[in-house]
Amino acid sequence: MARSYDDAVSRVRRPLLAVPVAALLLGGCAGGGDHDIALGQVGRADVNEIVEAPATVVARASASVTSPANGTIARLAVKEGQQVKAGQLLLEIDSPQAQEQLAQAEQAHDAAMSSADVSVPPADLSQTQEATDRAATAAFAQARRAAEQIPDKATRAALLAQVGQSQAAYAAARANANDAIRRFNAGLGSISAALGSLSAAQRAQTEAALLLAQGTVDALSIRSPISGTVSFGSASGAGSNSLSGLLGSLPGGSQAEASQLLEESGQAQAGGSGEAPPARNAPAEGMPVSTGETLLTIIDVSDLSLAAEVDETDILLVKPGITADVEFDAVPGASYPAEVQSVDLGPTTSSRGGVSYVVHLSLGTGSTPDGEPAPEPRPGMSAVADLLVRTAHNAVSVPSSAVVRDGSVDTVWLATNGRAERREVKLGAQGEDVVQVLEGLEIGDQVVVRGADRVSAGQSLP
Repeated sequence: MARSYDDAVSRVRRPLLAVPVAALLLGGCAGGGDHDIALGQVGRADVNEIVEAPATVVARASASVTSPANGTIARLAVKEGQQVKAGQLLLEIDSPQAQEQLAQAEQAHDAAMSSADVSVPPADLSQTQEATDRAATAAFAQARRAAEQIPDKATRAALLAQVGQSQAAYAAARANANDAIRRFNAGLGSISAALGSLSAAQRAQTEAALLLAQGTVDALSIRSPISGTVSFGSASGAGSNSLSGLLGSLPGGSQAEASQLLEESGQAQAGGSGEAPPARNAPAEGMPVSTGETLLTIIDVSDLSLAAEVDETDILLVKPGITADVEFDAVPGASYPAEVQSVDLGPTTSSRGGVSYVVHLSLGTGSTPDGEPAPEPRPGMSAVADLLVRTAHNAVSVPSSAVVRDGSVDTVWLATNGRAERREVKLGAQGEDVVQVLEGLEIGDQVVVRGADRVSAGQSLP
């Protein structure tokens, strides 16, 4: 039976014995009140130290597609679960507001280009320049905010670059205007030079507004920013635990297959929470939309990976190249190989409230207990990753029950001439049943392997 995600959270580190050894056999039992005390012989074993970590499947990439303007969906060119290429048309927005803003921007720019007259106070042209500066600052800020709402990266980058160029042109024109104003007020220039410089600044401002309005209208035909699979709703589905939605929306994951897999794993429709998943407003032709509203998500599942949460007490044992065995609650009994690719330097707050670090692992093809290929997991699925952090082959070993932790020191009770002698030991790899002893014991030594916490110095041993 697969272990649950919550179970992994409660048992972050669970070392396992790889190969039991016959040398670690129980000896005789003491009589009377010490009948639970038993001896064993120090022997050799292969010991694997495992760090258990809760993990989540992560898609290669996901991108939310948002509306660039207020309006309605005029055409929906894709459907749920469809494969799309980067640049492919997804939908078109009908936005009278954006069209009206474009028309107004064109009129304002045409007027600025055809007229060199600027209304200025007769005594001080600097007042007009200050008003123009305020309007320009607000216009450029609005232009950048609106450009950043455009989902297509290329279009967004081009518009931001154009806004930057327009702002630079305005700054240059403003500098000329300021110089002209200073010369005019000082009696060193002519009124025509001052008026001409102010007109150039106004033209730069109207050009920026025109570029923004045109870019918004062009972005009403929304294209896919990446190649992947269409998923209606927000991007949170790519990393959530809602298995029914994830399985049903991705390639090869029909609703029937999703329901069957959820039933087999004993999961509720909301990913085991017992609650219904949140409703998703699927885009439809004629549906009203607003600026910045998420319409759909493109998820690239061509390369799935794992993000595991490792506690700070274990993270120093985790290095790139370490292998792991992964189990999914959604695929009981199946095992998936994985390998650590990187470890985040920055900490996060773990699900238990302590400090943890995210470990990124590549994910291989799994197999079922009968050797058949296991189903491919979906983004957002919960898993338990057993990270093989240390291995000791044919190592001097004792049962883990023989080790007693005394403050910061590990000790065992050594049987010397039939009596208990406390012996400090240095441990290496620590399995669940057997631990490696680096220093303090030798092969053949007799140690207390059961009831060690009830032994005292000098006590008679069986």
